[in-house]
Amino acid sequence: MAADAPLDMDMLAAALRADQSDVAAFVEALADKLERALPGAVRVVRSRRGLRGPKWVREISLDAGGTRLTLRRNEADAVQCALARTSGGIVLKSEEVDVAQWVEALSRALAAESQRSERARQALEQMLIGQRR
Repeated sequence: MAADAPLDMDMLAAALRADQSDVAAFVEALADKLERALPGAVRVVRSRRGLRGPKWVREISLDAGGTRLTLRRNEADAVQCALARTSGGIVLKSEEVDVAQWVEALSRALAAESQRSERARQALEQMLIGQRR
């Protein structure tokens, strides 16, 4: 991708959807990708299953341009996704959406962020390149 080229939203959405066949792997990979692509902008909550089990992602949250995107996963690996309109950090309206709608909203938010920040664009570009390997 050229430095001034916009991020391809379709390619980004496809990359995000690629891992969805295994919910647990999808959530873990998505959290890892987002943390690397947007450090500090993404909040990932992890906890242990049992006393000594490995940590697993329970929640991913991203505030982007007046929208908060939240994905929560329970111990049975069921996922709940929500989109919320926010103003000044206060949630004005929230609605549950399916994973496909959430991924599309996420890809739009990430594409918009990539246009605002060169660092974010480069990180997201790396995320896409890694997906193709």
